[in-house]
Amino acid sequence: MKRAFIFFFGILSFIYANAQQSPAVNSSEILLKLKKLKVLGSVLYIAAHPDDENTRLLAYLANDRLYRSGYLSLTRGDGGQNLIGDEQGIELGLIRTQELLAARRIDGAEQFFSRAYDFGFCKNTGEALEKWNKDLILSDVVWVIRKFRPDVILTRFPEDSRAGHGHHSASAVLAHLAFEAAADPAKYPEQLKDGVTVWQAKRIMWNTFNFGGLNTQNATQLKIDVGGYNALLGKSYGEIAAESRSQHKSQGFGVAAQRGTALEYFSPVEGEVAKRDIMDGVNTTWQRVKNTEGIETMIDSLVANFAYEYPEKSVPALVKLYGILKTSSIDDYWKTQKMNEIHDLIQWCAGLYFEATTNVPYIAAGDSLQVNINLVNRSRLKINTATVNLLNKELPSPLPSDQAVNVSGKIFVPVNMEYSQPYWLEKGLNEGHFAVDNQQLIGLPESKPAYSVQLTLEIDNQQLTYTQPLQYKHTDPVTGEQYQPFYVVPALSLFESPRFVFTHLDNKPPSPVTLGVTAYTNMKGVKAEYFQYEYQGRELIKNKLLKDTALSLLLHEACNYQIPSVAILKKNGEKEWKFFAELQAPYKERYQPYSIRQISYPHIPSILYLYVNKVKVINENIKTSGRNIGYITGAGDKVPEALKDMGYEVTLLDDKNIRTTNLSSFDAIITGVRAYNVHDWLDNVYDILMKYVKNGGNLLVQYNTSNYTGTVTSRVGPYNFDISRARVTDEEAAVHFLAPDDPVLNWPNKITQQDFNGWIQERGIYFADNLSKEYKTILGMKDPGEQEQTGSLIVANYGKGRFIYTGLVFFRQLPAGIGGAYKLFANLVANPNQQNSNGSAKRR
Repeated sequence: MKRAFIFFFGILSFIYANAQQSPAVNSSEILLKLKKLKVLGSVLYIAAHPDDENTRLLAYLANDRLYRSGYLSLTRGDGGQNLIGDEQGIELGLIRTQELLAARRIDGAEQFFSRAYDFGFCKNTGEALEKWNKDLILSDVVWVIRKFRPDVILTRFPEDSRAGHGHHSASAVLAHLAFEAAADPAKYPEQLKDGVTVWQAKRIMWNTFNFGGLNTQNATQLKIDVGGYNALLGKSYGEIAAESRSQHKSQGFGVAAQRGTALEYFSPVEGEVAKRDIMDGVNTTWQRVKNTEGIETMIDSLVANFAYEYPEKSVPALVKLYGILKTSSIDDYWKTQKMNEIHDLIQWCAGLYFEATTNVPYIAAGDSLQVNINLVNRSRLKINTATVNLLNKELPSPLPSDQAVNVSGKIFVPVNMEYSQPYWLEKGLNEGHFAVDNQQLIGLPESKPAYSVQLTLEIDNQQLTYTQPLQYKHTDPVTGEQYQPFYVVPALSLFESPRFVFTHLDNKPPSPVTLGVTAYTNMKGVKAEYFQYEYQGRELIKNKLLKDTALSLLLHEACNYQIPSVAILKKNGEKEWKFFAELQAPYKERYQPYSIRQISYPHIPSILYLYVNKVKVINENIKTSGRNIGYITGAGDKVPEALKDMGYEVTLLDDKNIRTTNLSSFDAIITGVRAYNVHDWLDNVYDILMKYVKNGGNLLVQYNTSNYTGTVTSRVGPYNFDISRARVTDEEAAVHFLAPDDPVLNWPNKITQQDFNGWIQERGIYFADNLSKEYKTILGMKDPGEQEQTGSLIVANYGKGRFIYTGLVFFRQLPAGIGGAYKLFANLVANPNQQNSNGSAKRR
């Protein structure tokens, strides 16, 4: 009886793994992978965002031509809008990262990222390159090219204004520059010390397009048909692409499958011009690698002799091929790639099932963790276990055929174990890019798991090592067996509410801060001290908030402490407040001042990340009028929470209660961003809302996109207007008051130019246009070099009430704590019918 080792490897950080085990690979998919062993070609697609990639082309290249195919998205899509929730910024980037990985699992390509941050829509290349730090992001693209070594580079966009977005054109500019720089040893020479060499791709081409009202394709361009049907997969590449693209659910990009001929067009950018195919002149056979005679013959034999019902019969030949490559003198990129492919094929053909799981989703550093290993040899092959450690327990050798081998045990998670954190968030954001210093992490879509389990086996005298991430496994009564990521977390998580402290809201003293504590381990009688802190230079300044307290919390239990804001203001002034706790031994080293944030959606793995929670002090004299707000949620925003922070009582309205609720009880009704895009029922309650306005109500509609399928001009406002694609992306753009005497600029708050200072990302999007004469335009603004836009805020009186449409991005400004935005929003919410003759507000 031999004994077996399973090693545990602690990695510095962890984000998330697949929400399920690696999918079962059937015989037709194995055959496709066997055929791929003969193909030594690669293509890298480069664009700016999640969803920019051509999924149909990627599916074709990966599954028909069998090339190693990859997509480099310069950003993670952090700056877009969210159609499924209220996450914005880095949280949206975390979601879209996982949506891209889900797409790649379907279309067969690989995923890469640069350090660039999606700071929102911009209108020119120069702005994008400046904010990103052109040289830094160019170095990232060069690094990915040198590692991936593509024969051909493809871009989604041109380098000029036809790209339609500054990020788009910038991605093409950087791809073109990187095509040249990757081959130049004088460019980024420090990379050559980190395991890569210079690389010259054969060519770079632009994959032209016909969408968005712009056709950049023509008959003189090289074209290929990518609409074929793959009988082994049982799908056309248009069907695979639709499934892949539909993973971008946060963007509402579900699409219908396409079948039949589908042409893709390509225009040369640099390099040898292709005449018949994008891979013209590229040798994609084993002949491109020296001293590999006989390899192709062995692969041909594997394909010809593959037994669909007994794939295990291919294992001896695969093991032999693996051994030949392993012991060969070949020092080549393709040797490594093909050995990895053969390594996986051996496991799939052998039907070897291997999982490493735990029964908890996370563990606090310093606790013990139960680990379960499950192995099944679902073949009749002799598989020996070659090493001798599994939590100090033995494995049978050889592994019995079709019998589950289960081993369990506990490991201790070190007190100093690094917490789970996406690697690009560990050091934060430097305006237009993430701070990542470790060269080996750049380009990776996600961090490595906190723990991985290695199993070493022996088949036909060849030693093979397989690795699985440790995952959280549980059974859901509805969805059944589920696999989710596993995390290492601090012993405590702090959270504060409210997120903002208003120093002068309706002339009231600021609300107290509630400091919440949640235990991620069992804690009994632990002494804790709570501080508000700041750094003055390098010196840590601590302000003690409470007398010593004793925590006695079980796992997941929480407790709250109220701290008077006035006391903090006296000590710290009107600054951003951050809090932390100091714990007595043995918990002192098990806690850092982080809050734990979890994001969960059914189409992606659960996400966990750590952040330093802050309470922002809003030092603005803000007045409000009215208290009762009806809110119709849209695609997802945090405006309702902001309203509650301001003291409003918010009632969420939906297609049912809006018909039965006395709407006259509301001082204002607000529709969330994209509400008319996501709720068909709003068209059916148009008359109800207009009656509310006519009888003296105040209806505020936040932006909707111009692709709303209803009749926008007649079913949103009381009078006609269109929703355009006009926007102002310069968050510092000058704002002109076109109607300085209108109540929205004067009551209950006097709005001045200073109230538009400090806005983030952009001024506004999807402005109103083609207005009926009844509407009044309130503000004018423009991006540099453009004509002034006047549709960011429009107002019309209707009956006794008022209707407002605004494209101003309050959904970004309010969660960011922009005081001027709060003042203006309070004015939009205030019902003019409640204004006394002296300008003060009537109170209900």
